[in-house]
This record gives sequence, structure tokens and C-alpha cells, in this order.
Amino acid sequence: MNLPFEDAIKRLETIVHKLEAGETPLEESLKLFEEGMGLIRYCQQKLDEVEKKVELLIKNEQGEFETKPFPVDSNHPGN
Repeated sequence: MNLPFEDAIKRLETIVHKLEAGETPLEESLKLFEEGMGLIRYCQQKLDEVEKKVELLIKNEQGEFETKPFPVDSNHPGN
């Protein structure tokens, strides 16, 4: 899947609204559900990639700035 993150989220929101409306036939609902699950995995992967790139800019004892990896919450499902 090569879709911008924002477009994937918009599509996922559309799918959720359709499923919540409860007016979609069963077969179509199943296809939408499967597509939605794929989009969730895709978005989570994109977020994980970005999280690895995020760094904190910290001032050290000498007054100089240095970067350190952003601390990841131990409750995060990917850890």
C-alpha cells in the first residue's frame, strides 16, 4: 500500500461511518471490515516508522544542544 497517511485515515473514517450506519449488506460489510483492518495495520506501521525518527533536542550541562532518542512509553503496544 502506498497511500499518504492522511488519506488512509480519511478512508478508514469513511469505512467506520458506513459500518456504524448498519445499512451495508453483510458481504460488503465484511469487505469494508477487512479493508479497514488493513488500513489500521498500515497506519500503525507508518506511526511506528515516524516514532523511530523523532528525537528530543536537549540542552546538556555545558549549555550545548544534543539530540537523544525520544523515550517510548512502555505501555505502547509495539514494545
